[in-house]
Amino acid sequence: MTAAADPAMLPRPAWWARPSWRLLMLVAIVARWLSFGNPVIQVDEEFYYATAHAMWHGALPFVDVWDRKPIGLFLVYMPAAWLPFGWGVTAYQVLALASLVATARLIAAMAARVGWQAGALAAAIAYLLWPDLLNGVGGQAPIFYNLPMAAAGALIVLAERSSRPRRLGIAAMALVGIALQIKYSAVFEGVFFGLWLLWRDSRKRSLASTAGYGVALVAVALAPTLLALIVYVALGHGDAFVFANFGWLGHRNGDPWPGMLGNLGTLVLILSPLVAMALAGSGEADAGQAVERRFLRFWLVAALVGVAVFGTWFDHYGLPVLVPGAAGAAGFLGRPRVRRAFGPAILLIVAIGGQVTVAINRHNRGNAAQFDALATLVGRGLGGLYVYSGTTMLYPATGRPALSRYLVPAHLNRVREDGASGVDQAVEVRRIMAAGPAVVVMRPPFRGERPDIRATVLAMLLREGYRRVAVTPMGQEAISIYQR
Repeated sequence: MTAAADPAMLPRPAWWARPSWRLLMLVAIVARWLSFGNPVIQVDEEFYYATAHAMWHGALPFVDVWDRKPIGLFLVYMPAAWLPFGWGVTAYQVLALASLVATARLIAAMAARVGWQAGALAAAIAYLLWPDLLNGVGGQAPIFYNLPMAAAGALIVLAERSSRPRRLGIAAMALVGIALQIKYSAVFEGVFFGLWLLWRDSRKRSLASTAGYGVALVAVALAPTLLALIVYVALGHGDAFVFANFGWLGHRNGDPWPGMLGNLGTLVLILSPLVAMALAGSGEADAGQAVERRFLRFWLVAALVGVAVFGTWFDHYGLPVLVPGAAGAAGFLGRPRVRRAFGPAILLIVAIGGQVTVAINRHNRGNAAQFDALATLVGRGLGGLYVYSGTTMLYPATGRPALSRYLVPAHLNRVREDGASGVDQAVEVRRIMAAGPAVVVMRPPFRGERPDIRATVLAMLLREGYRRVAVTPMGQEAISIYQR
């Protein structure tokens, strides 16, 4: 018998196989430095913050503030929204940064587990850089729910060679349940996770035993959503919860096909290099690693299916693909020749492209200084605010009350939302204007807007004696402010 090797005498992994938290944090900060403190990064996260702020003042999502996102997403934003506005904006972006880095670290761990240690660091860095190309530079929902999904995927990888795979599988599906309450689009990856766990379990146990295991997996995955439903039923708002979370499906109108195909082309262009690298990953592997690598590839397919079936294909819809995509790309990025030259060049190109994209978006959408000027012109006060079109960040920034539970302007002025939010758009707009908002904010006409709704608002502004008191720039647009 040979003596066991002394761990202290074993060679340490190369630096690229053991990415440190500090290095990943530094890369993430550099990738996102252009966006820190900017309250108008992207309309979705502006609304998430505004809703979380309203919740601190007693608002109940789906009842007092309407949207179709799960309540867990707004709960994620609540700690940041408790702070004064400027601090709160930075706080939610720091939370997103921490989630991004933790997810990257899990990606590196999965890559190392399946035998791709040499590409672990490059894979983690790829995950930190790619979101800049996909409108994920702030706190988009996938930046937060990718973390529990990555943790779930890592547990499934560990379960393959564990003596207690069922315990790890149930823990993984519990994490899927948390992700579902951040955004329901995680369901496609979650279904795949469950089917994979059942397939692996069926190879070792009886059909009846696997069926019981399947019931447990489904139960823990649905538990957070069922808990939220029970709370709303107890509050007397079960119908509002069901419609906002599920009932709206099938009522939303599609965007024009030329626009959607353009979005799809952008997604394909941005994601295809990462997907190609993930599919090209190879190298020697033992039996366990071979199965684990197969899991990563099927996970990538499930994430791509989730993007494909949703339609509209906005760029940030591709963010969930980055987790299995980056983990799978580690096999390619870890090849000796790739690691020395080709891989760093790819990451450098992505980094530069990401910074250019972020800078262009900031130029087009606006920055913190422009927003501060707009909020100052709107002013604080007790009079109601109606953001007909523009940023919902004006509600928490000014403290002015909203006059409708439909804070997202698109719910009331976009063609695709006609009939999808449970209210007649024209009737609700007329009700808001009849309530006499002290300030009305409007951006210029835009593609997808209902011209008749805009005409209604302009006519009521004229009839009720409003005047345009200021026009101020916000990115490439001029925002009009009307007062009584």
